[in-house]
Amino acid sequence: MRVTGADACRGGWVAVSLDGPEEAEGMEEAEGSGLLRVRAVRVHQSLTGVLEGADASVVGIDMPLGLLESGWREADRAARGLLGPRRSSVFAIPPRAVWEQDSYRAASQRCRELTGQGFSIQAWGLRAKLLEADRYREVCGHPLYEVHPELAFSAMAGAPLAYSKHTEAGAGLRRELLERAGLVVPRIPLAPAADTLDAAAVAWSAWRIATGRAVVIPARPQQDDRGLQIAIRY
Repeated sequence: MRVTGADACRGGWVAVSLDGPEEAEGMEEAEGSGLLRVRAVRVHQSLTGVLEGADASVVGIDMPLGLLESGWREADRAARGLLGPRRSSVFAIPPRAVWEQDSYRAASQRCRELTGQGFSIQAWGLRAKLLEADRYREVCGHPLYEVHPELAFSAMAGAPLAYSKHTEAGAGLRRELLERAGLVVPRIPLAPAADTLDAAAVAWSAWRIATGRAVVIPARPQQDDRGLQIAIRY
């Protein structure tokens, strides 16, 4: 079985594909025994390009999927509640009409009209990649799931990580956690190491999704303006 995890990076996207056993017994053991292995790491300027030919049964992506007409996504609130010191890595994602604006000033105003609050400039920085993922979800023809890598790393470690991925200690711990699962992730010159490790953690979660062991938050997902679930899996 093959799964893929994708993460936005400088200049585009990075994707990590994993192979694992096809037998049910192997699936039960794979998560921590080294039966999972990295098959490929790819970098491309577009999401379509980085996932083309991935041939994955499940694809996870570190990008919000599913936008509301008004109000806030419960998935983001739930994720922040689980992540403790890493909660700031989860942005509150406003409704679809906010992302249709051409400037942060206009978007913040629209957000206040629809939710009663503004939203962060850091979240606005996701706009191009978020809309790209939204378009891709409509046409991709294969299962695509929202994953947050910090939730994946927290599950691997048994608790939220104390160190940011941008610190030497944090990067080392994340690489160590992946290696415990059998995932030796090569360093790719075209993608920052932190993004490549995140993509591998997303792929690890995609494996859990494929084998029916992923955690889904919230327990009762909202539906987006197209009738699809809004949930984060890990």
